Amino acid sequence: MCRPDGPPCLWLWIDPRAVRMCVSQGAYRDDNGKPVVLECVREAERRIAGNMNMEYLPMGGSIKMIEESLKLAYGEDSEFIQDKRIAAVQALSGTGACRLFADFQKRFLPESQIYIPTPTWANHHNIWRDAQVPKRAFTYYHPESRGLDFAGLMNDIKNAPDGSFFLLHACAHNPTGVDPSEEQWREISHQFKVKNHFPFFDMAYQGFASGDPERDAKAIRIFLEDGHQIGCAQSYAKNMGLYGQRAGCLSILCDDEMQAVAVKSQLQQIARPMYSNPPIHGALIVSTILGDPELKGLWLKEVKGMADRIIGMRKALKENLEKLGSPMSWEHTTNQIGMFCYSGMTPEQVDRLTNEFHIYMTRNGRISMAGVTTGNVAYLANAIHEVTKTK
Repeated sequence: MCRPDGPPCLWLWIDPRAVRMCVSQGAYRDDNGKPVVLECVREAERRIAGNMNMEYLPMGGSIKMIEESLKLAYGEDSEFIQDKRIAAVQALSGTGACRLFADFQKRFLPESQIYIPTPTWANHHNIWRDAQVPKRAFTYYHPESRGLDFAGLMNDIKNAPDGSFFLLHACAHNPTGVDPSEEQWREISHQFKVKNHFPFFDMAYQGFASGDPERDAKAIRIFLEDGHQIGCAQSYAKNMGLYGQRAGCLSILCDDEMQAVAVKSQLQQIARPMYSNPPIHGALIVSTILGDPELKGLWLKEVKGMADRIIGMRKALKENLEKLGSPMSWEHTTNQIGMFCYSGMTPEQVDRLTNEFHIYMTRNGRISMAGVTTGNVAYLANAIHEVTKTK
């Protein structure tokens, strides 16, 4: 039914039972369980309509969108942007950005491998596998505490061969919702420097995690402060609700402007036989919103509203479980961040939720908090309590 890497809740539409609940889908829903189009997106579309042609974009995509994306990720006044040290291209959302980088890695460092956290978003494995880049795992999640296994993570960083590539989630780790603290990020960055590792950040949730895009970019800023070269995949699916527009950006920080020009040229050469050039509509929406102070201010307000609703549902779920007298600790529900809560439930417990309570989620126990509302949180908490309480 609900696979971590497949279409969510296919059975939801044919399940005849009255009470049905889907908490697997990685897409934001409002408190009525309905899809949302942000007001800033509607206004950007109004401004675009009838005013733009439908010509091809360059292979590298929209220059304006790229400029605004770099400011969002690297900082409004970033010296790296001013020095033109960043090679960047528009990508087909975060997935496309990751795939372009994986192919770039394979082409120019064919003997390299990528270290991927355990667990991670399932499609990460598919992306680097299909790019024929060997994968290695590094420790991330600690099942007993439902938090970060920091000691195991640091040990794996130290023991990896010098100059290894690591895939890092910039914020709102998927599927666990477990992020390092600022101090832990600083220790990770320091050890990367010692080992000369290359960090590649997948930043799919900037702004959507905490409600503050600057806060959510903190890990990247720490690595930049420490003098790392980095790669970054950005997506506007979650934080602008542009799921179907496939708007994203891939950027790589280089030694100097000359190297950045060369790297961008090679990224475009990889993109050319893959999809020729990226689509225009989503890029126009993003650049219109981020390039206009009024619309950007509205976006910041709306993305904070989405993040706050998710944070509120985490708190409500925890409170409901505690009121039911659950013998388990649910502190991780509010300690984790972002769209997903890694509940710690077993596949067998998830099966019971589906079969007995008609609640659909992935069998690794990951709950999409976007599917939780004030109207169904008590029902969800009661069902979780029933399948997890001591017999």
